[in-house]
Amino acid sequence: MTNHSTKSLVYIAIGTAIIAALSQVSLSIGPVPFTLQTLAIGLVACLYKPKEAIASLALYLTLGAIGLPVFAGFSGGFAALFGPTAGFLWGFLVYAAITSVLTKSTSSPVTVFSACLLGTASCFLLGCLVFKFVSGASWSDTLAWTVLPFILPDLAKITLVTVCHSLLQPITKKEAFFS
Repeated sequence: MTNHSTKSLVYIAIGTAIIAALSQVSLSIGPVPFTLQTLAIGLVACLYKPKEAIASLALYLTLGAIGLPVFAGFSGGFAALFGPTAGFLWGFLVYAAITSVLTKSTSSPVTVFSACLLGTASCFLLGCLVFKFVSGASWSDTLAWTVLPFILPDLAKITLVTVCHSLLQPITKKEAFFS
């Protein structure tokens, strides 16, 4: 195993741990809890190369699927990947992929913000669709429970990701893994 692949595995594990830790900062405000998962996902996606960002999310989902309590509210289990909020969990993977790919070549604050906004929108879309399908809720209830309460908090998290990325960028540029 090369030094680069060892370092890559370590960063994937760190990214997964950060996502799992911030997933536990949770506030229940309906069927979908408010967490700091998307803040962690945005940071990992903007700082990591696409392969490592996606691998971090895939590992996070795998750990949750096998029952480790890494999902919001210290939950886990295979059923979480197919329940009413499963679309958000799968959407996190899409969020990481979109955001990481879009910020790979340029990392201006506008690009980071826009990429995170697009990633968040994709997560909302997938989460909303799965919630509607699995729960049988009306479209108005689905939007009221899964999207509307989260718009402003998610915009704040996207702004925080953008600021943190700008602050961390001088440090990460010195590390070959991030470039």
